[in-house]
Parts: sequence; structure tokens; C-alpha cells
Amino acid sequence: MSIEPQQLPADCRRAKDILARVSDKWTILLLMVLGDRRMRFTELHRAINGISERMLTVTLRNLEHDGILIRTVYRTIPPRVEYELSDRGRSLKLALAPIGRWVMENQTDIEEARERLREQSPEDSAVVDD
Repeated sequence: MSIEPQQLPADCRRAKDILARVSDKWTILLLMVLGDRRMRFTELHRAINGISERMLTVTLRNLEHDGILIRTVYRTIPPRVEYELSDRGRSLKLALAPIGRWVMENQTDIEEARERLREQSPEDSAVVDD
């Protein structure tokens, strides 16, 4: 008797959408920058090199929508808004930490392997590095 996975295609699509969101480079950088503190939009924008204001806004909205971060509005003049990780966001950050360590431990070797492949057959190395 074979054991077949109980995953339905709809379940896979749902998981794919969530994985795409939480593995996005801007999401990961936001999680690392926020850590265990609250930050304002301008602080986040300054802390994340290369992110546009538009992309930061979209990413923050998506993470708030998913319950990964909490947006707090203070009714002052001018209004003050702060962002912090929710419990779900902190658990995501913890889950991603081992992957981050793996990347750091293997980054040099992976870059060297890519370079060796480029040197061996430049016309065949159509892999794009981001």
C-alpha cells in the first residue's frame, strides 16, 4: 500500500503564496531591521538600503495584512505611525534565522562555484545572479 500526500492543489497554491511573501527579500530585511523594536517609516526607509518608498509601503501593508507586523497610529499632529513585529512576525524571524546562518556559512563556496562554472563555459552559464 503506497502512502500518497494529502495535499490538494488548492493547499499548494495557498502555501506558495505565503512562502512567496515571507521569502521576499524586502520582507526578510524588514524582519531583521525591526527585530524587537518599534520603528517609524522614515527610520525603516533609512535602514534598508535600496528599498524605494513605494516598495516599503507595499511591503509594510502586506505584512500588516498577514498579521506579521503591527502598525500603530498615534493621534498627534502630525500623526505618528510605528511598526513592530507581531508574535507571528517574531516566530517567522526565528524560523528564518537558521536559513540565514546557512546562507552566511555557504555564501563564499556558492559564489566560488558560480565563478568556476562561468569560467568553464561562459556561453552555457545563463544563470542570472540577483
